[in-house]
Amino acid sequence: MAAEAGVGIDVGSRTTKIVVLKEGEVAAADVFDTVPGQLPEIRRRLEPWAGLPLVATGYGRRLLADELGSSVVTEIKACALGAHRLRPGCRLVLDIGGQDAKAIRVTPSGGFEDFELNDRCSAGTGRFLEVMAGALGFDLDDFCRAAMSADRAAAVSSMCTVFAESEVVAMLAQGEDRKRLALGLYQSIVDRVYPLASRLEAEGEVLFVGGVARSRCVAGLLRKKLKRDIVVPPNPQIVSALGAALSAPPSIFGRPGL
Repeated sequence: MAAEAGVGIDVGSRTTKIVVLKEGEVAAADVFDTVPGQLPEIRRRLEPWAGLPLVATGYGRRLLADELGSSVVTEIKACALGAHRLRPGCRLVLDIGGQDAKAIRVTPSGGFEDFELNDRCSAGTGRFLEVMAGALGFDLDDFCRAAMSADRAAAVSSMCTVFAESEVVAMLAQGEDRKRLALGLYQSIVDRVYPLASRLEAEGEVLFVGGVARSRCVAGLLRKKLKRDIVVPPNPQIVSALGAALSAPPSIFGRPGL
């Protein structure tokens, strides 16, 4: 049974997310940049919720377990549980964050049956988008708009972030249109993520979460590539933090360490 009250924190490579659950509903949510030495800031943001059990997930979950006495849950389990709470009909989750991308097959009860993970290369992640937008002289919002207005995609052959950046700079010097390059780079992300999803055959809804899910361009290209609809929740970054909160153990003593 899912927790009725708890705090979930997802410490990711680029952002940290906090979700507070009370009486089975989200009472508060917070998203802020992950920076070195941020433990005092995390303590400050958690202080109003000191009476609730804390569960951590993400890259920094072990640190919070050691420093704050939190429980921990894997990102895969937390993401599946959070996705199920938001969309009970979800059977496949695509989670693209700052440094990794994953596909998770979700059970009808909110567990997971299988998953595919790309965490060996930043290609196909939010970090890749940031680097490529900078190489083309865009901020991320303009980068998305430029790609969506292109008449066609330029072919970008390099999948490695470093090589792709060099290739894009060279193509710009040769007169290639920035909008076409932007669309080609977005398409390369989708082409990178598609095999993860295609190896996990699943009926039912597809939920797209993580920071990159905020990109309308990626969401649209994924729909075309998968040939099926995908659902993007209103705040796709907090899904794993929500799942962590849902997995909180019942407690009448609060938690130590804050």
